[in-house]
Amino acid sequence: MTDDAPQLRASDADRDRVADILRDALAEGRLDMAEFEERLEAAYRARTYAELAPLTGDLPASGAAVPAVSLHKDPAGSGSWAERVVGGDGSSAWAVAVMSGFQRKGRWTAPKRFRSFVFWGGGEIDLREAYFADREVEIECVAIMGGVQVIVEPGVEVVVRGIGVMGGFDHREEGVPGEPGAPRVIVTGFAFWGGVGVERKLTKAERLRQKEERARLKDERRRERLERRSERHQLHAARREERWEDRERRRDGNGPAS
Repeated sequence: MTDDAPQLRASDADRDRVADILRDALAEGRLDMAEFEERLEAAYRARTYAELAPLTGDLPASGAAVPAVSLHKDPAGSGSWAERVVGGDGSSAWAVAVMSGFQRKGRWTAPKRFRSFVFWGGGEIDLREAYFADREVEIECVAIMGGVQVIVEPGVEVVVRGIGVMGGFDHREEGVPGEPGAPRVIVTGFAFWGGVGVERKLTKAERLRQKEERARLKDERRRERLERRSERHQLHAARREERWEDRERRRDGNGPAS
């Protein structure tokens, strides 16, 4: 790398890569919206690497060398359903909470049948990031004066077959078709003076992706506004130049007679 590398002209691809880094920083909370907008506008106005480098210099993986603004992003895993139906026995087959609580969440393997029991307590069974031992898994919940919450992500088919006595099972997520290859979750059991809820939520990664997409769309709209503003400035400048040239011609007697 030569010493004059910072003065090299930046390309549109370089500016777009810096914008990607800034969007990631916004989504991760490293930049607030005001800082993001200020840096993004500076990125699209930048002409050289020297102008781009400070915009990402305090962000992770931005690199020390100036041309490192042309960063690549590590590819994310495909997260396909085929990868998440892994077979086997599951990493946890049961959970009990007596006057207490339990959680099953994160990267765990849900068995073909998972049993849970709560008495004067609560439990959370979060399948959003889970792997599955089978394409059809049963979550059995017994809630006595307590509650269990089952959380799935969009794309998973849910069937609820539980019985409630002075309590109940949540059926709101039933009837939503599953995606091809996605597992089927059957919620069964018994609730007495308690309840079993079923909730559909996005994963953290999907929420981050949607936040990035909103930032990208806002970025595109802002860039379009900047481009339109630049075009208007250029048009006004051209018109001023034409008027100036016309006045010069008139002054020299070369213009049309008044």
